[in-house]
Amino acid sequence: MRFDGKVGLVTGGGSGIGRAVAVGFAQRGGAVAVVDVNPDSAASVASRINAAGGRAIAIAADLTKLAEIEAMIMRTLDAFGRLDVLHNNAFGVPSGLQKGRMARVAEIDDAVWDYTLQIGLTAVMQATRRVLPMMQRQGGGAIVNTASISGLFGDYGIAAYNAMKAAVVNFTRVVAMEYAGDKIRCNCVCPGAIDTPLLQRSLTTIPGFADATIAAIPMGRLGRPEEMANVVLFLASDLASYVTGAAFVADGGLTAKTGIPTRFRN
Repeated sequence: MRFDGKVGLVTGGGSGIGRAVAVGFAQRGGAVAVVDVNPDSAASVASRINAAGGRAIAIAADLTKLAEIEAMIMRTLDAFGRLDVLHNNAFGVPSGLQKGRMARVAEIDDAVWDYTLQIGLTAVMQATRRVLPMMQRQGGGAIVNTASISGLFGDYGIAAYNAMKAAVVNFTRVVAMEYAGDKIRCNCVCPGAIDTPLLQRSLTTIPGFADATIAAIPMGRLGRPEEMANVVLFLASDLASYVTGAAFVADGGLTAKTGIPTRFRN
């Protein structure tokens, strides 16, 4: 699996899955734009890649702002001259909205709802919309969106996140259908419980949540960002040349179960 001569752009590339994707893409010969709202995080990942002999630039961007989405794409083109792979991965909730992030539907904070859909869905559409003409002119490309098993099934207390990720899954399918004739593939990956800063907030602040989460996963552990990156990189690569419109689940078997308790005793 190689990306020699190809250019990728990874949003949310300063940590977690995005960082693992950016590093993995560069290790396999690609040049990469590492985009993150935290400039220090983006710079750290880009420096690591460049120090290892790869090619990377760091871009600080707030993806709730259209102008900054457009700027990150133009900076990538200015630096590398093309764009072959877009990984729409960024998501996070600002500290000011953390208190209202978890709530039942009747108590949803409008600001949390609006921000979640803006950063997790609208920004995905806006970035995708702007790279599609470039990929058409180049003769093809690959887009990989980070969705979630929370876009396939429901969770308690995070309706905005569930709705947003479900929309990402179906948006992925529409892009795949409409642009298959242009040799542009669009897929999404649906992670389960992955050891990222986003999940760690819940694991460390909600009593019993960490143990219950691990117990629900047949593989008995959290996924690693690098394991998700491997799926993303496969979908972005020529090895997945006949794969488009797919929602790839990688969750340690979490959603393979009906939820009915085991009939066997230890």
